[in-house]
Amino acid sequence: MARGIAHIGKDSYQTTIEVSGHKLVGDEPERNGGRDTGPAPYDFVLAGLGACTAITLRMYADRKQWPLDAVDVGLHLSHGDDGAMMVKRTLSFTGALDADQKNRMAEIAEKTPVTLTLKAGMVIDTTVH
Repeated sequence: MARGIAHIGKDSYQTTIEVSGHKLVGDEPERNGGRDTGPAPYDFVLAGLGACTAITLRMYADRKQWPLDAVDVGLHLSHGDDGAMMVKRTLSFTGALDADQKNRMAEIAEKTPVTLTLKAGMVIDTTVH
């Protein structure tokens, strides 16, 4: 599965991240004491969910040979009425999909790997070296 490393020094909150050979930068916005040089941690969570959703839907449409030109996945992280964190996800399709195909794509979005992981939660086993 995936592997990564994050490193932060004394340079404010800017964090260098390497995941699967890709280098990223994370930070906090200026209002939180950062320099806004990269996405904040929850932005990365949304990015992972959005990428997984879009890729899975593209794969599904390709396999079915459906006339899908593009998918846009809108994401908004907030607190629900009960105070629990929630993501509102909006799917927009470009192409000649009919209503049944769009409904099926919405069903598939609920079954993407990252969606299922976030809904189920996961174990995080922390050790100190």
